[in-house]
Amino acid sequence: MQHTEDIRVLPPGLKNQIAAGEVVERPASVVKELVENSLDAGATRVDVTLERGGRGLIVVQDNGRGVPADQLGLAVTRHATSKLRTFDDLSAIGSFGFRGEALPSIASVSRFVMTSRAQGAAEAVFIEVRGGEVAGQGPASLAAGTRVEVRELFANTPARLKFLKAETTENKRCQDTLMRISLAHPGCGFSLTMNGREVFRLPPDQVLAARLRTFWPPAVCDALAPFDFERLGYRASGVAGAPSAAQSRADRILLYVNGRPVQDKLMLGAVRQAYKGMLLSREYPQLVLFLDLPREEVDVNVHPAKLEVRFTEESRVFSVIRGGVVQALSAMNEPARAGESGGAQAREASHDFSAPGSRFAGEGGFDGTGRETVGTPKHASFREGGAKFSSYRDYAAMTSRPGTLDFGPGSDGEREPGGTGEEPESGFATGTGGGFGLRDGSRAAPLAGTDFIYLGQVADTYLVLRSGASLVLVDQHAAHERVLLAAMRRERTRGDSQPLALPLTLPLHPSEAESLDELGEGLRTMGFLLEREGDTLVVRGVPPTLDTGRAREYLAAALASRARTIDDLWTMMACKTAIKAGQPLATDEALALLEVWLRTPERDYCPHGRPITVSWNPGELEKLFKRK
Repeated sequence: MQHTEDIRVLPPGLKNQIAAGEVVERPASVVKELVENSLDAGATRVDVTLERGGRGLIVVQDNGRGVPADQLGLAVTRHATSKLRTFDDLSAIGSFGFRGEALPSIASVSRFVMTSRAQGAAEAVFIEVRGGEVAGQGPASLAAGTRVEVRELFANTPARLKFLKAETTENKRCQDTLMRISLAHPGCGFSLTMNGREVFRLPPDQVLAARLRTFWPPAVCDALAPFDFERLGYRASGVAGAPSAAQSRADRILLYVNGRPVQDKLMLGAVRQAYKGMLLSREYPQLVLFLDLPREEVDVNVHPAKLEVRFTEESRVFSVIRGGVVQALSAMNEPARAGESGGAQAREASHDFSAPGSRFAGEGGFDGTGRETVGTPKHASFREGGAKFSSYRDYAAMTSRPGTLDFGPGSDGEREPGGTGEEPESGFATGTGGGFGLRDGSRAAPLAGTDFIYLGQVADTYLVLRSGASLVLVDQHAAHERVLLAAMRRERTRGDSQPLALPLTLPLHPSEAESLDELGEGLRTMGFLLEREGDTLVVRGVPPTLDTGRAREYLAAALASRARTIDDLWTMMACKTAIKAGQPLATDEALALLEVWLRTPERDYCPHGRPITVSWNPGELEKLFKRK
């Protein structure tokens, strides 16, 4: 006979630990919940301290309104909250925390002490919780606000503790969490201290531009343009990065809904739509997007950690976000459309970020003057003014000799948005002696040692070849990418180094220091002799193929790239340096590119996996023309 188990009510401590599994995933989750509580309490200063990646200690102290002494016990009781009164409040939530689960959940998996002094109170009080049980309560010393100490996180739940990552990884996640919150609350000051070292201190009432420069390298911030777009009561504002500054990781796309950091596929899809045609499939722009809309038209009660939202009017959300990002991208392209004569004035006018009333006004604003800094991707074509790659044959010859490859900063490989609207000139011209001639007057040219014959260029993008009886189109940008990547791999893995008589010194932004940790070994393999002295990078040797100035540019670009591996970095630089789609090539330039490409390994696909060639044999051509 089968027996059923008795149904029991779970003990309070176990219920809190189960709830903690939804809310408290890692130290960064604790930081998020506690800092949001501080903001809900009206704090204008929040200080966070971490030890051992948050496992040993997390302290969050604020100057907010505090908790009255008679309510301190309720604060660590499940589903006790000051932020909801009626069921209708759920449809218009304006606070960050509202479920009443965070504090008891955190207290159930740690040694927890909360000290608070309510406004107008004569003294502060504290409550101590160990493993979900109150261990002490009484008067304490605190000038104002609330201080929460979380020690030995997950010590009583070792199964969760073993899933935490290395200390540096958990520190980074906590830092990213506080960074995301701070960008949405420029009126509040924040500080972060890790293992006794202050990582950053942000003053209150700081403009977004200045705050971003604390976290992102100058080269990235200089390529940002602001936007502020409103439609039917929905407002999208923030900053968007130039397509030419795109990177291989999506960690600099920050999305907010009514000041709350979120992860939302609809919002991300609208951003990607705005950049459509300007980025490759594996490239991501830099973006900080604030979406403001009526509270009753968004549901923030979808996810326990409140990272996901649901919109009533999805099409309106998509439209306003796309419109805002397109506004920023259009402003970036105003100088190019204005032409060389008025380019500087147009650029300055279109990026006047310090205008009165601007969200970005104030010290530290994005200058938008178009000045170029070391490692900053250019917004123009591969050569300024769209000039031809006139030394390409010389370059192609050099790539076959060791130690001579040169690759400088360029632009991305896609067409510039906008343009004149004119159709590209055909690559063909009528010959005078029968057969085809090329636009520059030369004859169709065979490629030495192959059965390929170069016929011309179409749409200033595709090189047309004949191979026997077949027709072949070659994407010039993709082919050049593959050539550059192969040359970088060949020339930059020898480990040869040229010592410098006078070492180079480069200041290290915190985000660049992280990139150095990931790319350091690869850079040394290339021939860079690097030492780190505090916030400075000392370069004592460079690859023999780079002079000092080019080595400085290369390192600056590498550290700002967010590439995870050295091969990722080379792929990105190959894309940005390669000749562009829409760029006319003279016959000798096209032939030089094709000759080198045909000798390159893996020549059928670009580094991103796109095909380089499309071909049709006679049978396929007959089908296209419905001849059979």
